[in-house]
Amino acid sequence: MLQIESFVFNPFQENTYVLYDDSGECVIIDPGCYEPFERQELADFISAEGLTVKMLLNTHCHIDHVLGNAFVKEKYGVRLYIHAKDEPVLRAVKAYAPNYGFAQYHEATPDAFLEEGQDIAFGQQSFKVLFVPGHAPGHVAFYNEKEKIVMSGDVLFQNSIGRTDLPGGDFDTLIRSIHQKLFTLPDDVIVFPGHGPETNIGFEKKTNPFCAVIST
Repeated sequence: MLQIESFVFNPFQENTYVLYDDSGECVIIDPGCYEPFERQELADFISAEGLTVKMLLNTHCHIDHVLGNAFVKEKYGVRLYIHAKDEPVLRAVKAYAPNYGFAQYHEATPDAFLEEGQDIAFGQQSFKVLFVPGHAPGHVAFYNEKEKIVMSGDVLFQNSIGRTDLPGGDFDTLIRSIHQKLFTLPDDVIVFPGHGPETNIGFEKKTNPFCAVIST
């Protein structure tokens, strides 16, 4: 059975996720841990549950989602997977991190690139990569059809969507990603976003003020 543990890290209040099951294997998605106590909180949970970290995944590479990349790679010896179109976004973080108060940011380079339709497997779980640009040029989401969950990053939030005023963002592209990739999923699929509380596809299709669709 898939289990999901979430942590809220850094001043941006970013959601970091650890996904694991009875096999003891896990993946870490978007580690935003920057302060030592945040990194310790993440490590303590993994240790307490006796988990083996298999890989590190970024939905996208804005600063708040990658602050803990280097820590996770070094501590657990795992590979970092991102979409190729977000590699420039990741590389840019080093230049502007001090301006946001993250002078001790350590850069981590990707080890492999994710592609649309690719299957990500660990333990007894399988997630399909969905390419959902608009908030970031190489944004992806991770969909588990069996468990009916999608890790949406900063594409879709509870009654909101990701901002599109950052470099590489585009409003029309984001809305198209939501309608074509997320709103085509079953209504009961639970959305685990990059910020804020969980929601579900059906609720957002009916109520989201930015992207709701009207049934005919």
